[in-house]
Amino acid sequence: MEDNLARGGDFLLTGAAGKSIFSPEDFSDEQRQFAETTEEFIKKEVLPDLDRMEQQDFDLVVAKLRRCADLGLFLVDVPEDFGGMELDKVTSMLLAEKIAPAGSFSITYGGQTGIGLLPLVYYGTDDQKHRYLEKLTSGAWVAAYALTEPNSGSDALSARTTATLTPDGRHYILNGVKQFITNASFADLFTVFAKIDGKQFSAFLVEKGYAGLSIGDEEKKMGLKGSSTAQIFFDNVMVPVENLLGEPGKGHKIAFNALNIGRLKLAATAGGMAKGAFAEAAGYVTERKQFGRIIGDFGAIKEKLADMTAAIFASDSVVYRVAGMLDARIATLDRGGADYYERYQKAIEEYAIECAVAKVFCTDMLAEVVDEVVQVHGGYGYVSDYAAERYYRDERIQRIFEGTNEINRILIPTLLFRRSESAVFDLPAKIEGARTEVKYGEVTNSSEGLFRLEFRLLANLKNYFLTLLGSADQARDTQEVMLAVADMIISIFTLESVILRVNKVFSAASDSRKELLEGVLKIVSFEQAGRFYLSAGRCSAYLLKGESIIEQHMLAARLTAYPVEGLLEAKQQLADAAKDSGKYFL
Repeated sequence: MEDNLARGGDFLLTGAAGKSIFSPEDFSDEQRQFAETTEEFIKKEVLPDLDRMEQQDFDLVVAKLRRCADLGLFLVDVPEDFGGMELDKVTSMLLAEKIAPAGSFSITYGGQTGIGLLPLVYYGTDDQKHRYLEKLTSGAWVAAYALTEPNSGSDALSARTTATLTPDGRHYILNGVKQFITNASFADLFTVFAKIDGKQFSAFLVEKGYAGLSIGDEEKKMGLKGSSTAQIFFDNVMVPVENLLGEPGKGHKIAFNALNIGRLKLAATAGGMAKGAFAEAAGYVTERKQFGRIIGDFGAIKEKLADMTAAIFASDSVVYRVAGMLDARIATLDRGGADYYERYQKAIEEYAIECAVAKVFCTDMLAEVVDEVVQVHGGYGYVSDYAAERYYRDERIQRIFEGTNEINRILIPTLLFRRSESAVFDLPAKIEGARTEVKYGEVTNSSEGLFRLEFRLLANLKNYFLTLLGSADQARDTQEVMLAVADMIISIFTLESVILRVNKVFSAASDSRKELLEGVLKIVSFEQAGRFYLSAGRCSAYLLKGESIIEQHMLAARLTAYPVEGLLEAKQQLADAAKDSGKYFL
């Protein structure tokens, strides 16, 4: 697909007309089968025991992990040469989504199959893979990823854990502390980041049984209570030199490339959690009565159902668009050569902007959805007898995992500027072109046929964004400005993903589904236009003075205007469909 082979960040600089993206409607039969198997496993074997796992019955948690292994759920990203399936990223995201309603167990699973396993897959030597991969994929061993420290969270490269080579050159001696390590209490193999001689940031494979390694007490967490989170202490831990993962001083590549996929998986997880929470609300509104009527008949509740439905649809559109982009680029790689995984990582890194966008949008979306789910339940949503309470607690960490949303927001425009400086694209020329077009009136749009209003809105947002970006370029060190720029980028990518998905599937849809798709598109367009306007207003207020601020507000009001009709009716129709289905239905 043309869009899937685009350069990372290029969506901001090109028109949407004619683009095609991967979306959930494109799932293959095999992908759907994987999803159904996983969903059935979670419903029948995990959710019934979730209360026990929430009491930190870690023997049970590990037993469930081994059931995942029995079903082949650890093999998706593992090379065939080492007994894996090495399936596409779409399938990997689907599994993350389907496991997500299990809350803390989904984080345990992600710690095993994502950041716990992938560094070994991507950077391990053949010897390391032969020694450890089969143990991990079979569930015999559990993996953990030890990057964060008490004094280095977002600033991972400031880690203080040290690695010193012994005089005989056979071992590295590790000393330090790692903080907030998922799976810590029952992990058998840790990917540990430390600085060789206090300088070279590197990664090591450290077995639980090595002398001097100890695990701290479990953290008393707000949510995800069924997962293990603890400190790890290294007191003169001797690690064989053959357990150095990757090259000395190149640990940042391992840390940050693992995070790109980790962010997208977290976005998929957020979507799955949102669907699980939404089902609780959609079922509850047809049971709870007030004033002699089910609460689902009241407009205030209907609007919540409709807005949540549209938000989840947008989340799916974003996640699987990015997964499709990754798969399309990876498919172009020649699998021969010892540098395959180096080229593979570069293919993933190409879409670092999009992965960060997905992570921020989807975890923010989850926060809004679970908050509304609690609100729909009223007082009952605040007590642990109802699943709404657990979803609310489990959600909060998602905006902190894999780099806080603030760090990811700052990263998004930073990467965009870097790509321009690296001549990936000519950003100054695009900015100048946008200024010229905006100066002489509303952006013209070449799209004909369906959804002209939405395509025109998207084109206007892109051009107005570029006019502001020229000023923001001089304020890269001002985080408040970068946050506002990132929010505009997120709105553009989200809106484009939904427009392209609806435009692609609309003609083949039934009449009833067409009405629902049109409703979703109206809600998302209205919502993202409003969010973009507010973000642009912040950016203008931070960068400009006097009359220039007023002029920019007037321009933003004109270019973000979305004079849609039938919005209320669209929301009511979506809400009724949600009530009838009792779950997310698109």
